[in-house]
Amino acid sequence: MKFILFQAGLICLVLNVAWAQGTVSGTITDSRNVPLSDVSIFIEALHKRTVSDKIGRFVLRNIPSGTYDLSVSSVGFKSQQQPVTVNNGQTTPVQVKLEQGELVLADVVITDQFSREVNTISQVDIKLRPVNTSQDILRMIPGLFIAQHAGGGKAEQIFLRGFDIDHGTDINLEVDGLPVNMVSHAHGQGYSDLHFLIPEIVGTVDFNKGPYYADKGNFTTAGYASFQTKNALEQNMIKVEGGRFGTFRNVNAINVLNTQNGDWRSNAYVASEYFRTDGFFESDQHFNRLNLVGKCNAYRGDKEALTIGLSTFNSRWDASGQIPTRAVDDGSITRFGSIDPTEGGETSRSNAWIRYINTSLNGGIFENQLYFSKYDFNLVSNFTFFLNDPVNGDQITQSESRNIYGYKGSYVIESNPGNKNLRSEVGAGFRYDDVNNIHLYHTRSRKQFINDVARGDLDETNLYAFVNETLFINDRLSLNAAVRLDHFTFNYVDALTPDYARQSVSKAMVSPKLNISYHASQRVNLFVKSGIGFHSNDTRVVVAQRGEEILPKAYGLDAGANFKLGDKLLLSTALWMLDLDQEFVYVGDEGVVEPSGKTRRKGIDLSLRYQALPWLYIDSDVNITDPKAKGAPEGEDHIPLAPTLTSIGGLSVKLRNGLNASLRYRYLGDRPANEDNSVVAQGYFLLDAVVKYTRKSYELSFSAENLLNEAWNEAQFDTESRLQNEVDPVSEIHFTPGTPFFFKVGMSFFF
Repeated sequence: MKFILFQAGLICLVLNVAWAQGTVSGTITDSRNVPLSDVSIFIEALHKRTVSDKIGRFVLRNIPSGTYDLSVSSVGFKSQQQPVTVNNGQTTPVQVKLEQGELVLADVVITDQFSREVNTISQVDIKLRPVNTSQDILRMIPGLFIAQHAGGGKAEQIFLRGFDIDHGTDINLEVDGLPVNMVSHAHGQGYSDLHFLIPEIVGTVDFNKGPYYADKGNFTTAGYASFQTKNALEQNMIKVEGGRFGTFRNVNAINVLNTQNGDWRSNAYVASEYFRTDGFFESDQHFNRLNLVGKCNAYRGDKEALTIGLSTFNSRWDASGQIPTRAVDDGSITRFGSIDPTEGGETSRSNAWIRYINTSLNGGIFENQLYFSKYDFNLVSNFTFFLNDPVNGDQITQSESRNIYGYKGSYVIESNPGNKNLRSEVGAGFRYDDVNNIHLYHTRSRKQFINDVARGDLDETNLYAFVNETLFINDRLSLNAAVRLDHFTFNYVDALTPDYARQSVSKAMVSPKLNISYHASQRVNLFVKSGIGFHSNDTRVVVAQRGEEILPKAYGLDAGANFKLGDKLLLSTALWMLDLDQEFVYVGDEGVVEPSGKTRRKGIDLSLRYQALPWLYIDSDVNITDPKAKGAPEGEDHIPLAPTLTSIGGLSVKLRNGLNASLRYRYLGDRPANEDNSVVAQGYFLLDAVVKYTRKSYELSFSAENLLNEAWNEAQFDTESRLQNEVDPVSEIHFTPGTPFFFKVGMSFFF
């Protein structure tokens, strides 16, 4: 009986303590009443902090009775501080509206790794760094380098964390929740063309490195990047730019709706981009690109949000292709010449998507998104010239027509068991790729058909589900544990065989994650991340291998910290390691399957953001990597084209009179071009600059690339080829020259 009375008394004491505490709850919007996510809200006196969710809501629980200063800050907005009074057992409502402001690093709050939707560094960079092209958007990811090697219209070759990612095999890319990576693509697995993204309407760039995130699946080995377009335009804009090499660009972004109807408020805008250039090659590339985008949003308080997006994109170009070093050295061609000037291509993509977010009575958030993409691709290349066919040459054409259907859904709920905050997320979805007439064939002069190499139809389905649990053990320590299940079905019908036969393979993958974050103070956060990820292989590889070793795993480990030193300096650093299992890769250019062995990459990343003066900012990223093939003899274990040392950074000036300027550098060190490092891909150091003068109704801009006019090689490959006048083939560096000194001027009008 005494024991029962003791238990009852203990329960009453716990309930009394809980009742003696209160809650602060509210919403954050901007001046246009658009909800703001990832806004920092904290009570410094209690070391209590949180961030706003996807629809601008926040909750601070277990607040002792009293009056406190509530601080609210977000990068690029004016910070606010207001008193709040908390009463026992009650919820104090707060409504905060933030106004646009200057970039002040003092407003940046270091939080734990699991609270934010968007990486803190990227929030700073999107406000700090000049963005003129979709390539600049990719460079927002610290340590990521790109190379273009087919006339500007082809997807960029990507380098990150010791990976030559090719066109997207080991990085997961999304725009507004739509997948960018193309599975089982005609040109290569994971092919990611971001040229349908208009940089002026990008609102946030979220990125993280490694395979540690349960909501990110296929291709998330080196990391992921998620781009979100703006939910509303600050103002209408018309921009016109022109520059060297026949370059012209026009961007328009116009608000077409801003209404209030009862509890619902709505806004919508349309945007367009037209770009053309002849390029700096001796053979004009005649590049043309057109983008059209429309986006509509509707909100009902902090209860519901509906977004509908439509876009279409088309581009076509001629290309000079990669050229052999020997042809330049002997004077046969110049650096900007070509062996086969009939290369080129065309591609198009149209997207439609709808996202609906609503809240449950217990405060949970349901998010559902449906999407559809129509994609067409045609690429003409010649890598080996006359190696295989000394009469007609080795030109190839790759093409496909694809429909992508997809759904993704999630439910997030926060609870308070035992006065410990628990954030639970479950999600599920599917992606279905229906690819018709995926074709590789031998051509001459771009139009003449010689023979088929590979042709067929394929479809690939990815079903997935994940559970993501984050326990905030106390105000400093949090633990994240998650698991993801992916199931793939691969189907291929070879059109070059006499009889119809559908080849089909299914495979599943389980990917666990475990991450720890320790929030030492408002200025220091320590973390350890671990997890398993993967990238799928091409359907044609899968059926050829009969399902064996078709989903190679990636095993990752990161240990690092984020620091805020004083009010002006942000530092982020990580030591990391990533192992990849054996994989089989379909080489789309040759139509063959090539195996590769296990690999290990380890390195260190360092990012610095410093506000030296109210108007002067310094930023720098340094990334050192040691990439090696496991099991290969020492000295023959280099991974071709894997970067080992990269750095990017610059100085930015933002004056109150409207004058803004930026001087930026890019450095990529020499790296092995083959396994024994007997052939080296040359590095480069480049300087770029941007100057803008902005007033309320207009902006004048000047931008320049390669200020020092360096002769640099952008894309480089150790390739065996034969020229028409050669008897024997030669293996050496083939390259695409980088941009010489280039400038453009522009004028924008705001209204």
